[in-house]
Amino acid sequence: MSDVAPEAPAPARQLAGRTAVVTGSGQNIGRAIALALAAQGANVVVNGHAHRELVDSVVEEAQALGAGAIGVMADVSEPEEVDSLVAAAQDAFGAVDIAVSNVGVRMRQSFEEITIDDWHRTLASNLHAAFYLAHFALPGMRQRGWGRIIHISGYDGWTGHMDQRAHNVTAKAGMHGLTKAIAREYGVHGVTANTVAPGAIATVRDAEQYVHVDLDAIRKRLAVPTFGQPEDIAAACVYLAGESGRFVTGQVIHVNGGEFMF
Repeated sequence: MSDVAPEAPAPARQLAGRTAVVTGSGQNIGRAIALALAAQGANVVVNGHAHRELVDSVVEEAQALGAGAIGVMADVSEPEEVDSLVAAAQDAFGAVDIAVSNVGVRMRQSFEEITIDDWHRTLASNLHAAFYLAHFALPGMRQRGWGRIIHISGYDGWTGHMDQRAHNVTAKAGMHGLTKAIAREYGVHGVTANTVAPGAIATVRDAEQYVHVDLDAIRKRLAVPTFGQPEDIAAACVYLAGESGRFVTGQVIHVNGGEFMF
């Protein structure tokens, strides 16, 4: 009888064979989501708009995890470009099973400073882009009888605690309305739709839009002692994307360290 213990089997990768499109995934939360899905075996379509080198870097990281990965540059506030993004994913991997909408701009402007163009630009990026991705991905999900729509929103869409962001707060609240509408209509087709709402997450961001933020005050409001990381948001997405999330739809997961409790 051998004294050598049998090698433990490799853990199953719950998203093997699935394909995920993650918008805004060249850095920060989007990057973490794409890599977490790749680590679970999903093919990933990495998307960015302005920085090709960041997208290519995430593609290489995903491939190093053993996943199929491509990078597609697209401005997802433009419906034609989202159509091309989904088509590129289908051409490369045959289908889109998981669609994660993670693009947003967060300008800080008083209500009276917001121009009509500012309003439309913010909603196009933060809300319309989520509709466009779902619009082009859902028909295939319905036909195959399986799919996951995940919207990355923001907790200011619930709390209203951020001042001078009327356009962003409106878009983030609207995102979850879209989530619920999709969840109700497509559940019968094996498709779930959910929202993940990040709280105080440590990311690289435009400092000029956050000069008013008191980080120490935020830290004191948290029930846990530190800011969250992009990987915390990614973990929620993995849960929703796999069979683990099959009975969760139309919901929001608040990943905010207990700063606000609902």
